[in-house]
Amino acid sequence: MFRALLLAPPGAGKGTQGERLAERHGVPHLATGDLLREHVSQGTELGRAAKEHMDQGGLVPDQLVISMVTEALGGRDPVENFLLDGFPRTLNQAESAYEWGRNKNRVFDAVIMLDVPEDELVRRLVERGREKGRSDDTEDVIRNRLRVYEENTAPLVEFYEQRDILLRIDGTGSVDDVTERIESGLSPLIAD
Repeated sequence: MFRALLLAPPGAGKGTQGERLAERHGVPHLATGDLLREHVSQGTELGRAAKEHMDQGGLVPDQLVISMVTEALGGRDPVENFLLDGFPRTLNQAESAYEWGRNKNRVFDAVIMLDVPEDELVRRLVERGREKGRSDDTEDVIRNRLRVYEENTAPLVEFYEQRDILLRIDGTGSVDDVTERIESGLSPLIAD
């Protein structure tokens, strides 16, 4: 059984660690940022609605994100085990996800929170923007995303601490070191 969430600010390494953890545990890695960008590139109704918010560095409205993720998890081929990356990002999304998970017997076993200092996040994201040509990785947009993250996502820490499933991990250092810190912390929370 592996049902986990990666909770971290933009640039903390959620994508990299998500891919590694999903592969190690044999579960799908569902990154909401990737799902949203896919909807945008395909020009779906959800993608068009989300694009304006994404281009400004704001969060996509809760209901759009909740619909997208619950469809990915519970659609035609329901997913029993998973690693979510980037959802939930707000307390409203977390409460909706918890209710949905309780009803479907798919609540998180662990929430992995990657801690990375802000200056390092900005450096990583500016570099990524240059390398990949991403329009949402300019310094102004990055700083706005970090502010929005702090305002909207910080309340999730208390929500998951109260459920006793929050695992704080130092997200600095080599990719391998961070992965090993995560795996060590997960051992008591996840029953593979």
